[in-house]
Amino acid sequence: MSPSVAAGARRTRLGVLGWPVAHSRSPEIQQAALRAVGLPDWRYQLLPVPPELFDETVRALPNAGFRGANVTIPHKQAALRLADHASASARAIGAANTLAFDDSGAIEAENTDAPALIDALPFVPAGRTVLVLGAGGSARAAVWALLDAGAREVRVWNRSPERAGRLCAELGGTPVRVAERADVLVNCTSVGLGAPELTFHQLPIDADDLTGFGCVVDYVYRDAGTALVQAARARSIPVVDGLELLVGQGARSFERFTGGPAPVELMRAAAGMAAPAYDGSGR
Repeated sequence: MSPSVAAGARRTRLGVLGWPVAHSRSPEIQQAALRAVGLPDWRYQLLPVPPELFDETVRALPNAGFRGANVTIPHKQAALRLADHASASARAIGAANTLAFDDSGAIEAENTDAPALIDALPFVPAGRTVLVLGAGGSARAAVWALLDAGAREVRVWNRSPERAGRLCAELGGTPVRVAERADVLVNCTSVGLGAPELTFHQLPIDADDLTGFGCVVDYVYRDAGTALVQAARARSIPVVDGLELLVGQGARSFERFTGGPAPVELMRAAAGMAAPAYDGSGR
């Protein structure tokens, strides 16, 4: 136990751990929320950390005044392994995107990606078919959340079929080598984070294939939308983009960090988002 933490040192710092992380919109969204609820002296910052320094950095955060941190690519599975305590859902998923530090400095892990996805869908996923692209931390949360919400079948595609197979063996779902139509498409890969025009060269679908899906979800976000999101919108397919998911999981993390309700609409405005086009019936 660290003396400074045990002595009740005031901790008013938060951040987002990732590699890379410079693109993250979390600081502006979370800082706006902190100001709105009367915590203007709290600070939320980028924490660029390579994988080999992740454990060491996280363990040092409580003594540096941190109350908690969000976690993004590629650290979500490492975050769970490092935690002293974890929620049942984070354990089941095998990945965490939210770390909180208690008064002793112990690390508590949660996964807010899973409920944020279900909240954001324009329809209830029960009885639906889903195709998930990717097999990392976000994909694990998506597969678990969709199966938990009653999806009829969740198929998982990954560039490495072996990774897709391992994920499905652990969580359920069906590994696939071909991307066939489904009710929902969920992109959990990092494709689109770089040059957006490369998207359809790296995914197992092309733009015209999207007409076979009832909804397209993309965890990646860009101000104008990724190529995947733009293509779906051009075909009048309902879309959940990465900013919607970022605000949803961030609001749940905010409540974990501060102990109070998140100003969700203000967070949406800080992200430059309009009100959702649907009524939240997927909640």
